[in-house]
Amino acid sequence: MNQTLQASQGLRLIAHFDLCTGCEICQLVCSQRICGGFNPRLAALRIEHKRENLVHEPILCEQCQNPFCQNVCPVQAISLDEETGARVIDPDTCIGCGLCASYCPRQVIVHNPQTGKSAKCDLCNGDPLCVRSCPTGALELIVQGGENA
Repeated sequence: MNQTLQASQGLRLIAHFDLCTGCEICQLVCSQRICGGFNPRLAALRIEHKRENLVHEPILCEQCQNPFCQNVCPVQAISLDEETGARVIDPDTCIGCGLCASYCPRQVIVHNPQTGKSAKCDLCNGDPLCVRSCPTGALELIVQGGENA
């Protein structure tokens, strides 16, 4: 995305649970990018398996307008990326206290064991690997207040 979005806009991931097969490829590519290894538990998204494993619901960062994670951070390590509209964690500022993760209502902020810091979805700088890697199109990148990205 080449231009700065208006304050009321921003990129956002949405999930189409009816298309999700629960393959967890999205979690694997995400964990590789943010933590350097293939471990679904270290991804900045999760999949809830429901109805005797017949329904798979991707749980994604909402890039909240009033983000609890940002509001509780004692060192203000979370800020708005003006380019994408994502809330991002500055690893140089983060002290790894985990408050952001404990206050995230979607439970999609993870502790990176390599760095000792928190990590969350930053929308891969506007080109999310999870969206590109999903074989069924269950994940989609949209522009809030606008058209599909």
